[in-house]
Amino acid sequence: MIKKVVFITMLLSLTFGTMALAHSGRTDANGGHNCSEKSKAKGLCTGYHYHNGGSTSSGSSESKPAASQPAPAVKRDKDCSDFGSYDEVVEYWNAMGYSATNDPENLDGWGNGVVDDGIPCEAPSGYDRTKINNSPEQVQYNQDQADTSTGTEQGIAQGKEDGYEEIDSDSASAKGSDAYKEGYVAGYDKGYEEGKSKIEKEKKEANENGYTYGQKNDSLKVPDKYSSHKGLKLAYEEGFNKALAERLEADKKKFNKQGFNDGKVDKHSPPSDKDKEIVTSYEEGYTKAQEELKKEYQDKGFEAAFKQVKYKSPEYENDKFTAWFKEGFNSNKKVKEIQKAGFKLGKQGEELSIPSKYSKGENIFAHYYKQGYKEYEEYVQSKKATQSAAAGGSGLLVLGWLGRRFYVAKKMIR
Repeated sequence: MIKKVVFITMLLSLTFGTMALAHSGRTDANGGHNCSEKSKAKGLCTGYHYHNGGSTSSGSSESKPAASQPAPAVKRDKDCSDFGSYDEVVEYWNAMGYSATNDPENLDGWGNGVVDDGIPCEAPSGYDRTKINNSPEQVQYNQDQADTSTGTEQGIAQGKEDGYEEIDSDSASAKGSDAYKEGYVAGYDKGYEEGKSKIEKEKKEANENGYTYGQKNDSLKVPDKYSSHKGLKLAYEEGFNKALAERLEADKKKFNKQGFNDGKVDKHSPPSDKDKEIVTSYEEGYTKAQEELKKEYQDKGFEAAFKQVKYKSPEYENDKFTAWFKEGFNSNKKVKEIQKAGFKLGKQGEELSIPSKYSKGENIFAHYYKQGYKEYEEYVQSKKATQSAAAGGSGLLVLGWLGRRFYVAKKMIR
């Protein structure tokens, strides 16, 4: 009994094993099947064809192709177990141009047609699925690449415009996928710097042109190519104003010097056809020269006071100069000190001796010494006269006393 059971079991195993091997994937017992409409459309087959060496040895006439149908040129029916590595799977899949909707060998579904996600033979964990043609990951990767490229391109364009127009940088305003935003931000920053660099270069040129124009012209006229851009217009105006300011400064120096020269000769002729600032500059130069000229004449008068006992007018043709000379003469306080010292020495009756510190005004010192000495002499003479008078009075008193005594004695003798 046991032998019969074992025999039947082995027989059934051989039968079903043969059937399974003969019908791999979607093939029939003969190892072939009819071409699907999709496969025909793609040119993969034209009718009934075999896989894995299938033949017409089977007695099933229903599964055989019609006699009029030609045998296919290529016979293939790969199974996932036919590949040595997953990279070989991907290489084959990509070479055949397969996808989730074009998988005639059913590599995506492992032969059962259930799993159709565009990933053949189930990729190992961590495998870069973007390498697999038409996989969702590759589709998304390609889409991200396209979005990034589009974002970068549009970001550069907008960045250049904003940078050139000198608008505050704003790369966060992009809308779209994350990949688009990422590309936009990178492109915008790059474009913004390019635009900024370009406008800075043009502003420098505008500034230089404005400066050149301002060196020869007094009124501003901004060219059309600069007037439409705020930054360029301002740069041109700054250049013009700089040149104008330099010209004005040069004119101010020129007329300040002219005013100074006029002031030195006491000539006053300010310009009448120049800006107020230039006229003011002339007046400043003139005033400075007049002050120096005044001091010169005052100094002359001051020095003359050391030699002149009494003021003597220099009789200049210009009354202004004479007045300044007299001011200087009267302002010499040192002479007053010399006068007092000379007079004091003379009044004391001392011999004339001029101290070195008064040597500059020795005439003044000597003059006032004489005045002081004269007073001294008058005082001495007055004193002598007083003493003589006093002596004469004393003699008369003595004689009177003696006369009185003589008279008394005479009376006594009688």
